[in-house]
Amino acid sequence: MIIMMVNNDQELLTVREFKPKNRRIMGGGGPGDDDDEEEDKEDMNKWPRWLRPLLKTSFFVQCKLHADAHKSECNMYCLDCMNGALCSLCLSFHKDHRAIQIRRSSYHDVIRVSEIQKYMDITGVQTYIINSARIVFLNERPQPRPGKGVTNTCLVCERSLLDSFTFCSLGCKIVGTSKSFQKRKMRKEMEGSDAESLNGGIHRSSKKTQSFTPSTPPPTAVSYRTTKRRKGVPHRSPMGGFLIEY
Repeated sequence: MIIMMVNNDQELLTVREFKPKNRRIMGGGGPGDDDDEEEDKEDMNKWPRWLRPLLKTSFFVQCKLHADAHKSECNMYCLDCMNGALCSLCLSFHKDHRAIQIRRSSYHDVIRVSEIQKYMDITGVQTYIINSARIVFLNERPQPRPGKGVTNTCLVCERSLLDSFTFCSLGCKIVGTSKSFQKRKMRKEMEGSDAESLNGGIHRSSKKTQSFTPSTPPPTAVSYRTTKRRKGVPHRSPMGGFLIEY
């Protein structure tokens, strides 16, 4: 595109609009964008296609297709169709499909280990026993502060865990094993170590500065008595220098 402009001397100036071929020139990216995209693709391919949609699905809502039915609560999910939460009546349309059942514990979505471990690796995710069945949570459950004496927490949300586990849920495992998360964590640790070393250097420097001006030692008993007992100015008798004879 060509733009014609007129200056104060009534001269025509031709200005050509510059269109960058690469969007990075306009601040749309940086040298590491291609690497980040490749890492994101690798992270996506690492997990089953249905896992991320499953974690974003809202369960235990009323089915729109079978609202008048007695059992219309949506607590099922089809791993092949990935079309949202299903009720038990909806399963008739998903014959021979891989379907799993979602349960609830303390207002959080859970799934039995016996079901989910058929389709994905849940190593490192803490399991719980509820109603005699071992389960795992779908998404993170952050807590404000770890309890006293806690030695192990979730790598992502810092929830208290047993020592043999790394993540509190399937969602935290997805995030915690991604390369982008590991990079951010490593960068944060490096910044923390740099700040700690800087503070240590300032603290040592202040100690050295103070060593040049040692504090005055407290007065001892001897020096205290010496300073308190001072001789007064001697007064001589006015006739002390004469000898009077009678």
